Amino acid sequence: MSDNRYGLTPQQQELALRVREIAQAEFAPRALEWETTGVFPEPNIKLLAEAGVLGAAVPVEYGGQGGSWLDSAVILEEVAKTCYVTAMATLGELGVQPRAIAAYGSDELKAELLPRIAKGQTICSICITEPDTGSDISSVATTARRDGDEFVITGTKALISRLDVVDVLLVCLRYAEPGAEANGLGNVGMIVVERERTGVGVSDGVQTLGGERLFTLTLDEVRVPAKNVLLGPGEFAKLMSAFNGQRCLNASISIGISQGALDHAIARSTERVQFGRPISGFQGLRWMISDCALDIEAARALVHKAAWNDGRQFPSRYDSAIAKVFSNEMSLRVTDRVLQIFGGHGFTRDQPAERYLRWARYGGLGGGTPQMLRDGIAKELYKAASQEKAHA
Repeated sequence: MSDNRYGLTPQQQELALRVREIAQAEFAPRALEWETTGVFPEPNIKLLAEAGVLGAAVPVEYGGQGGSWLDSAVILEEVAKTCYVTAMATLGELGVQPRAIAAYGSDELKAELLPRIAKGQTICSICITEPDTGSDISSVATTARRDGDEFVITGTKALISRLDVVDVLLVCLRYAEPGAEANGLGNVGMIVVERERTGVGVSDGVQTLGGERLFTLTLDEVRVPAKNVLLGPGEFAKLMSAFNGQRCLNASISIGISQGALDHAIARSTERVQFGRPISGFQGLRWMISDCALDIEAARALVHKAAWNDGRQFPSRYDSAIAKVFSNEMSLRVTDRVLQIFGGHGFTRDQPAERYLRWARYGGLGGGTPQMLRDGIAKELYKAASQEKAHA
C-alpha cells in the first residue's frame, strides 16, 4: 500500500519512510522499557534530531525544516506505531511549544530557543493544567505580578509532562494588574520560565496508564525578565488557534497507535493456527480486521484534511475538532478489537495488544475532551447556519 493515496507529497512520503525505519529499528525494541520505567526517552529524541526531523516545526531561518502541521502529523504517526512514550516526548518538539515561540516570541526569544529545540538540545514543556483547572483556561489561578523590569510568578501546575528533563517552561498565567478580574480570559497570557530559576519546584511525578510520567510544578515567587513574555494580558486567545494544530497531532498519535496495533493483529492472525488453519481464514476475524482498516483510513483522511496547510498558520477549529474526536474514539475501538483477535493471550503483558489499548486511552483526555470538542463543533455549525440565514 502506498502513502500516495493520502495526498502526501514525495517529500512527505520520504519523511514518513525515514521516521518509520528509525522507529522500527530503534524505538520498538525498547518501547516496553520506556513505559515500565517512565524515564524520558532522551536517546530517541537525539536520534530524531540527528535524522533532521525534530526541527519540523521550527522555521528554516532558525535551523529547522519549516514544516507544516501535516509534516508533524506524518512524523508522529510513524513514531506512535512503535512507542507511545516516545511519541508523546516528540509531540513537545513538533507541536505548540516551538510554533508558539516562532509565532509570538520576541526576536531574542526565537534566536535563543528555536535553534536549540531543532537540535534536541532544549526541551520545552507547556504548563496550563492546574489542580482545579483543566479545559477551563479562564479560571487559571497562577499569577504574574509586575515588579520593575521583571515579573514575579506564583502558582501550581498539575499533570505536566517532561518536567524531569525540561529546560524551558511555557507557563499559562493571569497577570495581576490593578482592577483585573479574578477569572475570564481578559488578563490571561503566557510567560517563558527557565527551569533553573529560583523558586521553580518539581514533584517526583506519577506514572500514567500509557507509561509517560506526569509531574506537579510549583512556582514560588519566581522572577523572570519582562523579555520572557510570550503572550501579554488578554493575548492568550492567540494560542487557542495553535491548539487546533495540537489536536491534529494528538489525533495522529491515535492513528499511529491504531495502525501499529492492526499490523500486529494481521501478523498474529496469519501465524496462529486453530482448527487446522490460520485464524486469518475465518470470516468473523477477517471482518474485524477490515473494520479496523475502515476506521483507520477514515481517521487518517480527517486528520490530513485538518492538518493540511495552504499558507495558513494554524488548522481550523472545526476540522481539527472533528479529526480529534473521531480519531481518539476510533483508536479505542481498533485496539479493543485487536486485543480480541489475540484472544486470551492479548490480555497478558507479554503480548503487545494490551499495550496498544492502554496507549489509546490518553487521546481523549489531552488537548480537549470529546465532550468539549463536540460542543465546539456544534457552535461552529450553528454559527455557520446563522451567517447563511443573515445573507439569505
